[in-house]
Amino acid sequence: MEPTFVTQVVLPVALAVVMLGLGLSLTLAVFSRVWRAPKAVLVGLAAQMLLVPLAAWALVHLFNLRPELAIGLMVLSLCPGGPTATLLTHISKGDTALSVTLTALTSVLTVVTVPAVVNGLMADLAPGTTVTLPFANTVGQLFAITLIPVAIGMTIRARAAAFADRADRPVKIASGIFVALVILGAILQNRANLGSFFAQVGVPALLLNLVALGTGFGAGALLKLRREEAVCLAIDTAICNGTLAIFITATLLGNPAMAIPAAIYSLLMFLTAPVVTWLNLRRPQAVPGVAAVEMESAADPVAPR
Repeated sequence: MEPTFVTQVVLPVALAVVMLGLGLSLTLAVFSRVWRAPKAVLVGLAAQMLLVPLAAWALVHLFNLRPELAIGLMVLSLCPGGPTATLLTHISKGDTALSVTLTALTSVLTVVTVPAVVNGLMADLAPGTTVTLPFANTVGQLFAITLIPVAIGMTIRARAAAFADRADRPVKIASGIFVALVILGAILQNRANLGSFFAQVGVPALLLNLVALGTGFGAGALLKLRREEAVCLAIDTAICNGTLAIFITATLLGNPAMAIPAAIYSLLMFLTAPVVTWLNLRRPQAVPGVAAVEMESAADPVAPR
């Protein structure tokens, strides 16, 4: 595939801006949650890093998706969470501190898990393909575009909190614009086959999103977590980092068709997640003030992907 301005410039810049926005909202104190209340964090990580990819794997085989769409959906499932999840969790009166912690941890883990798993997926779902992700090179690129901007943002927050607060809104706006451009670019680049792709992967993508929502709520109920934590787990599990998935498929793998599942999923998740928000806001808060107290201990919600 020929490199394009979107895949070579807009995508990396968009991802870097989004991750910078995440860093501006983070302090090292956020990570203390792992030690203070590990149960919800561990459940969230298991749901996002293990259960969602397994569900995607089942759907890929159940619907017998063509190789590029199958790989695209699997890559998306390996890119959990993101700043959008934190924003929606905050709006939904979920546990924002838990969401920030999960987003930070999955951002670190994804740098290693994606290149470690994708090549195996390529060999299984597209046998004979010569396209691979060199592990060291891919880790280096993901590190440079995700973790370094986060570290820069955290440094700014630590040394100039007032400036970080002032930069929060402009970064959110810039992130939203970049994300819209990324999704639009992926759609336009495949517009000739978009109808066919949507017909093939639309239902699996929607089912994956619904399974992810149910997994978050189910885990919260099964382990008797607070409602704020259950809402956070549902949203964080169902909201995937579409920008990262599109970057991996369209830029690193060089196949824009593989980016279509991420683009479609990104559209669908903005239809289902607000339903969770609406349902939770309609219910009286069982423990008034708990979410507010925890939000004070966390950073402000961050920018959309």
